[in-house]
This record gives sequence, C-alpha cells and structure tokens, in this order.
Amino acid sequence: MKFLLNTSYNSFSVLLSQTAVVFLALAGGAYAQPGAAGSNFSDHALLERFPDSEIINLEFQEDVNYRIVLGGLQRTRGQVVADDSKRLRGDVTRITYEVSQQFTGEDVIQFFREQFQETELTTLFDCSGRACGSSNYWANDIFRNRILYGPERNQYYMAARTNTGAEVESYIALYIITRGNRKIYAYLEFFEIEGSPPVIETVGTADLLQTLRNSGSTVLPGISFTASDQLQEGVDMSQLVELLQDDPTINVYLVSHLQDSQTIETLMRRSLSRAQLLRQRLIDLGVDASRISAQGVGPLSPSCEGAACANRVEFVLR
Repeated sequence: MKFLLNTSYNSFSVLLSQTAVVFLALAGGAYAQPGAAGSNFSDHALLERFPDSEIINLEFQEDVNYRIVLGGLQRTRGQVVADDSKRLRGDVTRITYEVSQQFTGEDVIQFFREQFQETELTTLFDCSGRACGSSNYWANDIFRNRILYGPERNQYYMAARTNTGAEVESYIALYIITRGNRKIYAYLEFFEIEGSPPVIETVGTADLLQTLRNSGSTVLPGISFTASDQLQEGVDMSQLVELLQDDPTINVYLVSHLQDSQTIETLMRRSLSRAQLLRQRLIDLGVDASRISAQGVGPLSPSCEGAACANRVEFVLR
C-alpha cells in the first residue's frame, strides 16, 4: 500500500488537505501534530521539523525491502555502492522539507544533531561535504529524488536508530542539501519494524564450543563493523572470552571475511585489520595472546551457511 502526497506549500488545496487527513488516519496515528503553522502535513513522531520549514513531499510505504546507507558512496563498475549498508524489511515514511533561505545547511544539520542527542538516538554514520560522495548518487541512486541534487560541498548525511528495546525498532536517514539556486532541502526517511524487534537466535557458549570442536570452525555471532572497520557500538565480546576460558587447550585462528566491490588488495587489508582489532580486544579482556592468530582472507573464502555471512568472522581451530 502506498500513499503519495506531493505539492507546493504555496498552493495547498482543500482536496489535498482532505487527502492528508485520510493518509494520517490510515497510517495508524504514527504522526505527531503539525510542527509549523500553515502546514497541512504532520511531522513524524520521532523528530520535529526545522523551524521555518514546510513539507513539500510525503510518502508512506508498507512492508518494503529497505536499505539504510551507513557509509560514503562511490561508483564501481557502473554501479553506485555504499562503503557499508544494512538491509531491513518493514514500513518506510519519506518526508521532504523546504527550509527558509535565511538559514544555512549547517544550521539545519546542527538542529537535527541536537535532536538526535536529546531523543537518545544512536548515530550509525555521519558525513558532510565531499566525504559523503557525489550528491548525484544520493539524489538519483539512493533516494531517487532529483530535487536533492546539489554541490557536494553543501551536503550532509546522518543515519541513526532508536535504542535497543524500543517498542518499535526504527531507523532514520537524514540528508540535507543546499542547491545551486540556494534552496535548502531536508529529506528524512523513517524506517520502522512494526511490533517487537526481530528475534535473533541466541547461540549458547556451549553450542559454539561444540561446533568448533566438531567442525573445526564456528562463525562468531553478534560481530559487526562500521564503514571505517571499527567495531559497532554495543558489540559484546564476553561470550567469545567465555568460550576460550571454558577450554584452555583450544588455540584458534581468528579469521575475518569481507566481500565488497573494492580491490582484492583493499579487502585483504581491511579484513586483516578487523581480525587484528578483535584479537586485541580479546587480549585486553584477559585471553592469552599466544592462543589467537589474526587472519584476514577478504573475499577468498566465500562459502558459508546462510545468506548474510559474506562479512563474517570465524574461529578456526589451529
């Protein structure tokens, strides 16, 4: 089901106002009251709009396959790819605001950064200017919204999520651009997984240890990295420490796998860096350094069980 409302705020009609009311009713109360006088559309409940801005486009889709970008963009072999991203399934709301030209893009991004902090959203990625990649890629390949195209130096992007344990797990993508004609747009995507957060199967330490002994290797659960190859916030290493402490006779290779569109040399270097980082964390937590050898194989060992293990990390018996 898809509802599309697209108009200029200088020419709202009675018919469009009625359509907005129908949309809000069908959306199940997911929106707060309008955040600015004179607007016929409501802001999303998670964030308030920037002062002196108006909604010029609002779109809602249910049950979509959604990708949130968590890294800069580049074109590789004719395709625009992100340094990092995450695939999700649920409902998405897209809102485009036009901001008064008496402000700057820096004013707008600072306003939303403060809101992210106040509402205790967890920032997953943040970039500005040319570090984000081409504005053309964001506007036409990622958001498919041509109005968002402008000079790279005038762009900002942030991705965030609600804290773990929220009743509805939500992700937010924010893109701000000042176009060559000085018009400023703030574009927001709110992605929501309705109901309880997705259930992630928990693998006990004893099961991991048994798999390692029987098969000679085991994929390490809950390990994920940022686009800059740092551990994601909240990664818990205690289970891995427990596994190694439960059997002091076991020595392992800590093997990082990484598949992407980059060169083989880059992927090998990045995967080794990830493995070395994990090894050092385990040593810092009390594991004997002689028991762990860090190895990075990039994309050279692609076989794995399951569809989402291309960037996995494994313990392999030595």
